Amino acid sequence: MIELSAKLTTGTVYLAGEAIECAITFSHTAQPEHRNSQSHSDILENLAWASAQIHCFFSTSKNSGDKTPVIEKTTALEVTSCDIGDVIFHTKPKILFCDLTIPLGETKTFWYRESLPIEAPPSYRGTAVKYSYKITIATQKVGSHIKMVRIPFRVLPISPIMNMQDLSALCGNETTEELQPTNPFSEERKVETPLTMALQVLQNLTARRSPNSYMITNARGRVGRFCLFKSAYKLGEDIVGTFDFSVGTVTCMQVSVSLQPEEIMKTNTPTKNVNKENSSRSMTVARCHEVTLGLTHSQLILPIPLHITPAFEGDEVSLSWRLHFEFVTSNEKLFPTSEDKDWNAPLNVPIETMVWNLPVKIYSTQPKQITQQTVGSDAYTLYIK
Repeated sequence: MIELSAKLTTGTVYLAGEAIECAITFSHTAQPEHRNSQSHSDILENLAWASAQIHCFFSTSKNSGDKTPVIEKTTALEVTSCDIGDVIFHTKPKILFCDLTIPLGETKTFWYRESLPIEAPPSYRGTAVKYSYKITIATQKVGSHIKMVRIPFRVLPISPIMNMQDLSALCGNETTEELQPTNPFSEERKVETPLTMALQVLQNLTARRSPNSYMITNARGRVGRFCLFKSAYKLGEDIVGTFDFSVGTVTCMQVSVSLQPEEIMKTNTPTKNVNKENSSRSMTVARCHEVTLGLTHSQLILPIPLHITPAFEGDEVSLSWRLHFEFVTSNEKLFPTSEDKDWNAPLNVPIETMVWNLPVKIYSTQPKQITQQTVGSDAYTLYIK
């Protein structure tokens, strides 16, 4: 019996454009029922071939119930897409070996390395669509059927800016190389790749502090002022803002702020008119709630989860992020003044709720910051008899 074990050696989260590495081990182990009687055929095991490649699967909620198997025949490996989705991207299969003989008790290890395209769509599980990545490892024992094992991993987008010319222009305008100390005696010079340039751009975009103030008003007057210190964030950062209710003429009793994605499906039919409201679906991934009655100032601290997908623009769907505000206000007299000697708190307070959406930009972070807070890569095992 052959035991195939595969494990990602460089983590389970990658940026588009990064190189992925997987260790694939084939071990010849004896079956428990044959430990005492070994024939010549049991001592040597032969595998005809083994290959590995990357598949990106795409599925929608509309076709998730379709159980008709669809076979992707554009690659060396036949991939059934009825359970996972349609293959929208794949790398060329790499042959690990041909005609491999493994004696009993021995192990052979092979390495699979592949670079992801920088324009590859990210891993995403939305309300209407899903993108998922897997390394497909296939092998065939002489005289047996093909066996496959798939290893899932996560891909993060570099940026909504996928045009290489625009990326180069941005890097040229925003580089911080002049501010860094240089060694005149060193002959080494860093070679800028599209990936390193994109990371530099993202670092510059998310490091900038550009406070913006917004006056919140309704039909009855001013509710307050909200200040957001910056509008571009990375995964894992905190969205920080402040509320100033001292400038308001309307009492704000409580405020709730939610981080919500905007998933907009795209239509491939030019004659079909799709309303943006009908094609946009939202849900809440993080929420902050504050009771502000009697307060003149309050703050917003909203952590961005590491498991969400940053904003991206794809052929089938686009994803953006927003802050959804809900203000509960009242025009009633809720506190006594110096002239009120016999004042009683009201038993019922008429309230009004107003909502407001503020777009924010969420970008990727370094994969190592995600893998440090998650469980490491597990080995995936396949037994070939």
